[in-house]
Amino acid sequence: MKERIQKILSNAGIASRRAAEKLIAEGRVEVDGLVVRELGTSADPETQEIRVDGARVRARKPRKYIALHKPRGYVTTRSDPGHRPTVMELLPPALRNLYPVGRLDMGSTGLLILTDDGELALKLTHPRFGVEKSYVVTVAGEPDEKALDRATRGIVVEGERLALEDIEVLGRLRPASASGRTRLRATLRRGKNREIRRLFEALGFPVIELHRERIGGLSVAGIPPGAFRPLSRDEVELLSKRPGARRPHRRH
Repeated sequence: MKERIQKILSNAGIASRRAAEKLIAEGRVEVDGLVVRELGTSADPETQEIRVDGARVRARKPRKYIALHKPRGYVTTRSDPGHRPTVMELLPPALRNLYPVGRLDMGSTGLLILTDDGELALKLTHPRFGVEKSYVVTVAGEPDEKALDRATRGIVVEGERLALEDIEVLGRLRPASASGRTRLRATLRRGKNREIRRLFEALGFPVIELHRERIGGLSVAGIPPGAFRPLSRDEVELLSKRPGARRPHRRH
């Protein structure tokens, strides 16, 4: 399949797209023996010979991208010294060379991305990229406006500042024999280890259930617990884009 040459060079690890454009403009790229200078030129790396400074460009194997709905009771790791079930056991052997992007603890559920694309994994996990991750959280008790405000302004726990980007009350649950529970939607951009659980525990509202519903523009909706599906090219592109402006905090 034909792609723009700068994308081919980027995918092959030769140069970034911007640097590849410079290589093309300088006449250092050839396709089937002909020098290419037009930035919009496309080629098929599988059937055409592409060279940079005389060196053959080898196409990388296509990357794999999987969206998994993690159920409770699995650890997010490729192997576990304690022999606990891992998320890799939910995949067929052909996909067990992939790596989980980020973590969901054993008691949490929801969307988990697995891939062999290290660049995308970095974009989704490094704080500087600020990719939003949205969770539906059930906590014990009924946090008031003051507690919700502290959750978004941030608190220090064991020397580390913990804070939510956004929080929304979805509903109050009042079991007959309990003091009540509250269902919330919590959004993070720079998640730290077990941040949501640690934050609400420190505020006096222990987390009962934690479910990740969204990473960037990708939702877990439509994927049953324990199941997975490959991501489309459009979905991968969506995850790769830089996030837009931050939304104001919501508390309903």
